[in-house]
Amino acid sequence: MTMIRIAAVQASYVLMDRDATIGKVAALTAAAAAQGAQLIVFPEAFVPGTPIWIDTQPVWKDDEDWFALLADNAVVIQGRAGEQLAAIAAEHQVWLVIGVQEREPHGSTIYNTVLYFSPSGELAGRHRKLVPTGSERTVWGMGDGSTLRVVDTGLARVGGLICWENYMPLARFHLYAQGVQVWLAPTLASGDGWIATMRHIARENRMFVVGVNPVLHADQVPAGFPGRDRLIPAGYLDENGPWLEEGNTVVVAPSGIVLAGPVRRREEALIADLALREVTVARRHLDPVGHYNRPDIFRLEVNTSPRPAVTESGTVAAISQLNGGSDEHHASDEQARA
Repeated sequence: MTMIRIAAVQASYVLMDRDATIGKVAALTAAAAAQGAQLIVFPEAFVPGTPIWIDTQPVWKDDEDWFALLADNAVVIQGRAGEQLAAIAAEHQVWLVIGVQEREPHGSTIYNTVLYFSPSGELAGRHRKLVPTGSERTVWGMGDGSTLRVVDTGLARVGGLICWENYMPLARFHLYAQGVQVWLAPTLASGDGWIATMRHIARENRMFVVGVNPVLHADQVPAGFPGRDRLIPAGYLDENGPWLEEGNTVVVAPSGIVLAGPVRRREEALIADLALREVTVARRHLDPVGHYNRPDIFRLEVNTSPRPAVTESGTVAAISQLNGGSDEHHASDEQARA
């Protein structure tokens, strides 16, 4: 029987401190790997932490310094932070899945991204959140269909969506059609309603679901954080309490039964052994992209092409003309561009 041991790591980040938070990732990954975890999953936007001012303050009111801090601490995959995360996965020979706030090397737009690192330290997958929710749109850009991919780990086919993306039925269906067996849902969503969502999704595609949240108490915001008193005002704490992130981490079976969690108001890694046979057996009754689908009635079309800011045209044609217009030169240039 094929088994995979997963660790859903509910932990506190060091707010807007990328290096310190990656240090925590290293320690927590080591601890989970020591317990035999093969797939270790961290929460949404864990590095360098949630931009909590979007909920504690009026939108765009005196948040320039905080956004600049976020941009400085965002993860550039091609940079040192990306290398560190890859090295953590390689050191412990695990699949490391982690939510980060990402930007391009020379960009200013921040993306809510989940990265998939293999045990060899390779970046095997990247998903950018398609639609930031509510006030999140003031800090995060939108991803595109090119990152809606399931990753075959050799142990299980894993994939998923970020937080309220999980309420997008067509996005779910597209990933279901790729044979996902273990659904990963890094999130900030709290409460029993979210647990019901995780259970529904597990039953909908008859798969394991791993929901992973951060947890953060107001006392954990560094004393020297810029504008700390304004960041978490007394009135906000009086109304909402001291838990800025309550946590809500859970592991659900294909039947919808909760296997572990939900964990709230503390740091904890949920360890669970997932028997993939349960996915296959559960789908004998309902396979939403197989025998329980009606493609003669319903059709989903997905644009999976990247949507870069600039698409160059004319370059190949110009080079081809300089080379005499030969197909050989044209083909070579196409290969070089690929």
